[in-house]
Amino acid sequence: MKVFLTGVTGFVGHGMLPELVSRGHEVVCIVRPGSEQKMKPDPAWQGRVRLVPGDLFDPASLLAVMNGCDAVVHLVGIIREQPGRGITFNRIHVEGTRNVIEAAKQVHVKKFVLMSALGSRPNATSLYHQTKYEAEQLLIASGLPHTIFRPSVIYGPGDEFVNMLADLVRLPLTPVIGDGLYRLQPVSRQIVAEVFADAVHPDMTNGQVFEVGGPVALTYNDILAAIGRVLGKAKVRRFHVPITLMKPVVELMQGFSFFPITKTQLIMLQEGNACADTESLYRSYPIKRIPFEDGIAAYLK
Repeated sequence: MKVFLTGVTGFVGHGMLPELVSRGHEVVCIVRPGSEQKMKPDPAWQGRVRLVPGDLFDPASLLAVMNGCDAVVHLVGIIREQPGRGITFNRIHVEGTRNVIEAAKQVHVKKFVLMSALGSRPNATSLYHQTKYEAEQLLIASGLPHTIFRPSVIYGPGDEFVNMLADLVRLPLTPVIGDGLYRLQPVSRQIVAEVFADAVHPDMTNGQVFEVGGPVALTYNDILAAIGRVLGKAKVRRFHVPITLMKPVVELMQGFSFFPITKTQLIMLQEGNACADTESLYRSYPIKRIPFEDGIAAYLK
């Protein structure tokens, strides 16, 4: 198949592209002009991958690049807004997705696979989840054959999440926002890549929405302890920062790119990010369950 892929230069895209190529697909990737330099060429790509400069907000360029493709894998998303640069949840998640869907309809793709996010729902507390849900609804209403995935936190080589926490765990005392009992269900990037690559086939899980998480949900404290064990630390000594103290700090600092958390992320952290239905994904796709600690041990040093 010929697959149109967005978001290839991002963390998930770096795992998605080799998986699609390994399945024998030809992959056409739309990239912001100049950003193709982030991609390290792989001999396995020879004749199988095209990186084409383009813009999600230029319908003509989308059509030109997507023409002739059998399937679309749409990964583009943001976790931090930069309004001064026109990078907002609404513009990227809703307007950008709408443009990709419209182009896909015009070229008659046989399957559209969308990366949404766990927690996406109407009237969500965070604008991030609201706009992800709006994108889902645009795809459902389009009439295109589709599969929607809602991953929890995704980890793997080069991730920000686990590597940032590992830096904190290495400290004599590890700061924890709140009680640390909020639950997450981290999932390996390899799992995400495999189910997306399966889902591009038109007859695979058409019209379905899947929550995507690891085998079990873990508290934030459990995640820190697992990272500590992988790093050879017998015990992670924690100190807890009340959320009431964190809120004003985050409000003040979130505009600085070096600050690791935004108001939106703080809201999402408090809500937790665990699957209501873990088993549907594993019943529908022939994938190996990767426990969190085993998954991070493969790359975390």
